[in-house]
Amino acid sequence: MTSPQTTRRAKPAPDPAARGSEDLWLNAAYEVLVTAGVEAVKVMPLAQMLGLSRTSFYWHFKDREALLAALLDRWEAQNTGNLVARTEAYAETINEALYNLFDCWLTRDLFDSRLDFAIRNWALGDPTIKAKLQRTDETRITAIRAMFERFGYASDHADTRAHTVYYTQIGYISMMVAEPRDIRIARMPAYVENFSGHPPTPAETDRFMARHTGT
Repeated sequence: MTSPQTTRRAKPAPDPAARGSEDLWLNAAYEVLVTAGVEAVKVMPLAQMLGLSRTSFYWHFKDREALLAALLDRWEAQNTGNLVARTEAYAETINEALYNLFDCWLTRDLFDSRLDFAIRNWALGDPTIKAKLQRTDETRITAIRAMFERFGYASDHADTRAHTVYYTQIGYISMMVAEPRDIRIARMPAYVENFSGHPPTPAETDRFMARHTGT
């Protein structure tokens, strides 16, 4: 007579609440990146910050490098993706197109300046990230140049204006300019005129102001 086989009980999977979610880990890593820099983005401190175990991290990311890659993907999707989309948004004039782009500078959901600043700091000590940043900057400038060309600017003029528009914003970010929002918005019609060479009409400016001031 054979003895019955012993039934093995499967080891229960950890409670999902005990391992968090991918977004939870990524959001925590984002906060550390923008406040303390990439060197501070480490698994154990993040686990302590979230009140989760270190092993729970590996349910969502292979390793720290995978987490950093996800942060870069978020940066490109949000900042570069939205910037390019705003340059391609419908506009009847170049000034309307510039105002569409300026939405990025005033709406964090479109363009996260803190994240852009953190990536630029990261690039200072990492040649791979620096090369990626340079490619990303060129992608953005190319999109702005195409926006000017769409409205009849010669290629060389469009290129110069695109660089001027972009470097102005990157200057704001890199210099950590703390300009009150209402003052910056008030200056934007003059920026539009400087960048396009044509003063915006009251209607163009009113539509932009309505998006950001409610007036």
